[in-house]
Amino acid sequence: MITVETIEKENIPSLNFSKREVLTDPDERLKRLNDLFRSQSLGNLHQSKVKLTFEAADHHVYQVDTTIWAVGNAFVSLKGGVNIPIHSIFKID
Repeated sequence: MITVETIEKENIPSLNFSKREVLTDPDERLKRLNDLFRSQSLGNLHQSKVKLTFEAADHHVYQVDTTIWAVGNAFVSLKGGVNIPIHSIFKID
């Protein structure tokens, strides 16, 4: 069982991220990208928050309740200028 720790958005810059892709299934990666773009639209239009579950380089799994402002090729940008590598994200709720 994986333990998910809640983290504040402001504490994310203190984390390190590996270059490892956390999702091995190509369909799951496509779903993640679609969910990120949908969340970006909700964030920009309605300032709606989502729960991002992601893994840091030390293999700890975190969840943050935040607004996604932008989805790039490799990173998502959260409100406040915080960035998380897309390959580290497990899911978006």
